[in-house]
Amino acid sequence: MNWKQPKVYAVKHKDEATRAASRSGGIFTALSDQVLSIGGVIYGCVLTDDFNAVHIRTENEEDRNRMRGSKYIQSKLGDTFKSVKEDLDAQKSVLLSGTSCQVAGLKKYLGKEYDNLFCVDIVCHGVPSKKVWDAYLHWQEQKNHSKISSVDFRNKKDFGWHDHVETLYFENGKSTSSRVFKELFYGHTVLRPSCYECPYKSVMHPGDITIADYWGIEKAAPEFDDNKGISLVLVNNEAGEKAFEKVKEGLIWKQTKLEDSMQPPLKAPFPKPDNREQFWSDFENKSFEYVAKKYGGIGLKNDAKSLFRKIKRKIKKLVSKGGKRNTSTI
Repeated sequence: MNWKQPKVYAVKHKDEATRAASRSGGIFTALSDQVLSIGGVIYGCVLTDDFNAVHIRTENEEDRNRMRGSKYIQSKLGDTFKSVKEDLDAQKSVLLSGTSCQVAGLKKYLGKEYDNLFCVDIVCHGVPSKKVWDAYLHWQEQKNHSKISSVDFRNKKDFGWHDHVETLYFENGKSTSSRVFKELFYGHTVLRPSCYECPYKSVMHPGDITIADYWGIEKAAPEFDDNKGISLVLVNNEAGEKAFEKVKEGLIWKQTKLEDSMQPPLKAPFPKPDNREQFWSDFENKSFEYVAKKYGGIGLKNDAKSLFRKIKRKIKKLVSKGGKRNTSTI
């Protein structure tokens, strides 16, 4: 049973390579490493070659590493719940990572408590429409005259942890870094209708541990913030506390105050935007170029800011590495 209030921690993995490969501070890797070390099974979300988010099952590090990082689209669960139950009944230790509604759905499906199940849910902003994501990718392929080869939803390596820029890599060797999908996402018009009434937009979550980017770290623990990624960890019950104790040795951590950590998704669902119906009318009837300009932040002012960022970034790279890179920012 979960506590009435979680214990809150700021966390970063001691291994810098692990933290660099993670979206925030690397807590998911630490927790899943512990489960793998005892022969357990990990279920989590990966991005497929055709850029769908799906949940997979793994017992190895290689596939677990594919679960790192944010995917700002809804994952397909397939037969995940059935597979989890089979593993649990076979007495395997299981870690499942997902959104709060996915974790709650699994527990409802199982119908009883399992001592060998450990659930990690994420602080979810909301789930955007896959239809919009597909249209965005198609638009970028047309603009760049090439198929997309890979996607980084938030390019921490080039832009730092605080920024949110998706970078698309193309088969012709080009890349483009964009804030368009981010602008659509944070405009909330692309979220699923159920997200506006989400019961998990609070500090109470169904997971044993809840994780997120630690937005607000500059107030909660400013000495931790090096722009390389910090995990917010909410320990929700005794099982979560035991798991956290097992991995603490590999982490740099600090207990923080809940009141200093209250980012918007921990308070209430985002309200349905007044322009949501207009957005979907435009999306269905206009070109994506029109949608990107109207809702995605494209324009002279944004272009000027992007150009300035690009120049600064290239100067920094030339000074520090003496190299250059073929990239554009939209």
